[in-house]
Amino acid sequence: MRHRTLSIVAPFVVPLPLALAAGCAGVAGLHDDGRARNVKAPLALWADRTPAPRVRDEDPGDQRAVPGLARVPSGDMKDVDPAAVVRADFAADGDRPPTPSAVRSPVLHDLTDDGKPDLISAVDLDARSSLLRVYSVRNEVVTRVLALRAVLAGVELAAGHLAVREPTKDPRYVSVTDYVWDGSRMGLWDLTLDDYRTPQNPLPTPAPSAPPSKSPARAAAFPRTAARPWGEPVTRPEARPEARPATRPEAGPVKRPGAGPVTRPEARPAPRPEARPAPRAENPPAPESATAPTSPA
Repeated sequence: MRHRTLSIVAPFVVPLPLALAAGCAGVAGLHDDGRARNVKAPLALWADRTPAPRVRDEDPGDQRAVPGLARVPSGDMKDVDPAAVVRADFAADGDRPPTPSAVRSPVLHDLTDDGKPDLISAVDLDARSSLLRVYSVRNEVVTRVLALRAVLAGVELAAGHLAVREPTKDPRYVSVTDYVWDGSRMGLWDLTLDDYRTPQNPLPTPAPSAPPSKSPARAAAFPRTAARPWGEPVTRPEARPEARPATRPEAGPVKRPGAGPVTRPEARPAPRPEARPAPRAENPPAPESATAPTSPA
């Protein structure tokens, strides 16, 4: 009895490791990818060295009055010469004034949320770098409220925000630095990544569908007419007679070369069978009387 019990359990115990291994195997079978790396915290290099804090002149939102300009009682940058503002600002920094070809066209837009436009100026230093500066009137004095040097892949204005797009090491993306007036200064609002695009390479847009082409018959039936002056009566085209379908000639005798005309036999109606009366049944003989005839006396 013991021998019979062991013979039954053994077939189920031996294939168990093979079944577990088969459940983890792929289609191509098991393979070794090597030893897995140990998961550790990132190793900081030169942790004892940190950069010095940013100085006042390196703060893009640092405000500085532009010397050498007259006061602006209206508080509006539209009353100030943009070229004079740029020349005075460069002279205050000890730099040579830029050439007129390097100065981009000025833009007036309210960024300080005071209801009056501010001056946005950009000067190209070389084929890549540019200086972007924003000027506003603060207490009747022309004041620079934003100054930064960047590679301008694009500058955008939206809802009081000034977004500066700069290229990254990945040509597919640009970094977007968003500046906004916080009530007292132009501060950094957000820094994000966006898809790279230029005026020559805008975002893909669906192509407009082509209008259906008109057939020659429809174009001839509805020709285009020039616009008429106001008040001139509308003239309607003369009505044309409707085209009637061509009538086919009646069928005549068929002519064959070298032979006389062949006449077609006239169509005769098929004879109908004569109507015959239905046969009537003969009168059956009268039944004999049940009583015998009487003889004469």
